[in-house]
Amino acid sequence: MKEIDFEKIGKRLKEIRLSKGLPQDAVAGAAEVNTSHISNIENNHVKVSLPTLIYICNALGVTVDYVLSGEYTADNSSIDREILKEIQTFSDDDKERILRIIHALK
Repeated sequence: MKEIDFEKIGKRLKEIRLSKGLPQDAVAGAAEVNTSHISNIENNHVKVSLPTLIYICNALGVTVDYVLSGEYTADNSSIDREILKEIQTFSDDDKERILRIIHALK
């Protein structure tokens, strides 16, 4: 069986946190851990536990399967769900712009 790549998970969590403009202490508070623990997870100094991963994902507003999507072979349904979840928050005008961008990327 393939080993879980905790380094990749930590990097993904950091990327998501930074993309949302959240400092480590905000995520730490929501996850009920200290800031240094979030730093250690992001920098692969410790392996994140499942309960902590769930709390961090909740704080970041993403699903665990989205964060772990690179860790298992499956369809991209978790990524699709995350995209749909984010798009639902946009106005109709913004959704039309996003659709044009998607078409341009093809």
